[in-house]
Amino acid sequence: MELYNPSQLKKVIESFGFSFSKSLGQNFLIDKNVLDSIVSASGVSKDSCALEIGPGAGVLTRELAKASKSVVAVEIDKSLMPLLDHTLSEFDNVKVVNEDVLKVDLEKLIEENFGDNDVHVVANLPYYITTPIIMKFLEESVKIKSLTVMVQKEVADRMAALPGGKDYGALSLAVQFYTVPKIVVKAEPHCFMPQPKVASVVIRLSVTDEPTVNVKNKKQMFAIIKSAFGQRRKTLLNALSKSPYINIEKEKLLSALSELGFDPNIRGEKLSLSDFAKLSDYLEEEI
Repeated sequence: MELYNPSQLKKVIESFGFSFSKSLGQNFLIDKNVLDSIVSASGVSKDSCALEIGPGAGVLTRELAKASKSVVAVEIDKSLMPLLDHTLSEFDNVKVVNEDVLKVDLEKLIEENFGDNDVHVVANLPYYITTPIIMKFLEESVKIKSLTVMVQKEVADRMAALPGGKDYGALSLAVQFYTVPKIVVKAEPHCFMPQPKVASVVIRLSVTDEPTVNVKNKKQMFAIIKSAFGQRRKTLLNALSKSPYINIEKEKLLSALSELGFDPNIRGEKLSLSDFAKLSDYLEEEI
């Protein structure tokens, strides 16, 4: 069974009476080169396991099953269960869980299914829930080695962006606090069934053992970051002084920026993650 073959996939889908759901953002990958790139970039091997989010018809799941020790695939759409039973029937190392990943106890899921094995998360995500799912994995500090995900190109660009660019912002800093991002491959609309309206990109987020910067209070730092990019056209000083997320007098902010050697007219997009950590630590007693 070669599900990446459009005619075979269409035949299987029709035989089970499946209809694509726009509300769930379902677009099944049908390009073998992109599939191979995802599996290779994910780092899965016969000594490690894969946790797939959104298996759809099982196109990517089949390739992961061939490459890894075991696969657990979490699928929210109940109507896909009979279809997945069929497309994955030849594999004894795959388990499908019919759940909403945003409501799942990830730590429990991983511990019960993978034990002490290395786990790599792989996903072809609906665009509207890309960020919440990624941040759930990162913020809950679950035991995973990487996330290799298919996302809208603009989202991938923001995740990997460096200070100073138009794509650099709060998402860049949040992702880069926990991981080292690397863009793997671009997938044009024709690589999917049905075709989306925009290009997609596969990005690998290698999870670090410790956060990439040391900061005394993570919550405070991200409140400052959120403030800095909530009004990104303003200077950092003005954005922070008028922020609903922190409450510090403008004079104290100005003093902090001066002490740390920052131009009072600097914008948030010019600060690195390390810079935000230093500013947060300096202001810790004030927030």
